[in-house]
Amino acid sequence: MDQVEFEPAPNWSAKILKADEHKSEDNSPSREILKPPVLVQSGGGIRNYLYQLSLSSLGSAQSNVLGKLQITWRTNLGEPGRLQTQQILGTPITPKEIELHVAEVPSAINLDRPFMVHLNLTNQTDRELGPFEVWLSQDDTLDEKAVMINGLQTLELSQLEAFGSTDFYLNLIATKLGVQKITGITDIDKSEKKTYAPLPDLEQLSLTCFRASLISPSPGARPDGSCKMIPGLGRRRLENIFSGHCCDD
Repeated sequence: MDQVEFEPAPNWSAKILKADEHKSEDNSPSREILKPPVLVQSGGGIRNYLYQLSLSSLGSAQSNVLGKLQITWRTNLGEPGRLQTQQILGTPITPKEIELHVAEVPSAINLDRPFMVHLNLTNQTDRELGPFEVWLSQDDTLDEKAVMINGLQTLELSQLEAFGSTDFYLNLIATKLGVQKITGITDIDKSEKKTYAPLPDLEQLSLTCFRASLISPSPGARPDGSCKMIPGLGRRRLENIFSGHCCDD
């Protein structure tokens, strides 16, 4: 095999993904000269290539054409060969009109005390959208949410110009001890009466203490009674661990 090259369509960029190689090999000046040839055996030999495609711009025309492969090789006797595929098609990607994402979550949270979550709302279209309402949707269960809005249940946001964005804050409060997550943050376009998909659940919060007059301070307790988040816990449930700990006043 002399070359395998993916030629992306105009609205795409392509990057070949390779396994990590030893640093001594990467830095060797003779690496390219002494590089062993890529051989594909006859009778069903296989060689895999992996490419990462990225959309070059938000305003690109919607198309399912990704690009094409060009392959060149030589036989055992040195005869050249070349193959170019037809256009490779993929599933068309429809970009979101509105992108809602979390910019910042506090590193320390007090149980039953308000905290602010920093969010960003971006208009990804070439037209003006809004105004908007942001709120915390309820699930189908009757159980009380572990994290709720503190105060007014809806936040009003003004119109967004084409490709514009705005930063805002939600005032929330945690009502349950243990590993929790913030769910159901939803935005609505009031003018078009359109509800967008809720923000994916935020990473679970680990509340390691609560203010009370019990026995001994939790390992995560601070002098002011705040509860530190414990990173890297994944989805483990910690209610049984922290239910007997508290913070000193």
